[in-house]
Amino acid sequence: MSKTPSKPTEDETEPKVPPDLRKALAAAPIAKAQWNDLTPIARRDFISWIDSAKQQETRRRRIERACDMIATGKRRPCCFSIVPLDLHKALAATPRAKAHWSGLTPTARRDFISWIDSAEQRDARKGRIAETCTMLAAGKRRPYKV
Repeated sequence: MSKTPSKPTEDETEPKVPPDLRKALAAAPIAKAQWNDLTPIARRDFISWIDSAKQQETRRRRIERACDMIATGKRRPCCFSIVPLDLHKALAATPRAKAHWSGLTPTARRDFISWIDSAEQRDARKGRIAETCTMLAAGKRRPYKV
């Protein structure tokens, strides 16, 4: 029996699928069907894991591996939780923010990271990291926009 694909909620925005992953999923019908059944957050985790590759060859391998994992029913890329180094350093320099970060749910952490990663310019990214530390130090559990 096939499940109906999950619809995004207010808190779960649909991620944009990169062209290379879209092409790989199109070539793997079972993986494509399973992909459509994943939640937007699970899809975002796979995309973030793939996008975190620093070399093109690593990215290619991750896309291939993601298609295999998804086709076999895996719903997350693994014990995936990448905190960007610049955010990690900023949190280390802001103990109150770091303490609140530790208490966030994985979803809330991903929301902050996605918000930071969506900044198109380096200065904007730095600003979002600073804002994240300020928000966390004040006890905020979600970024302004996700």
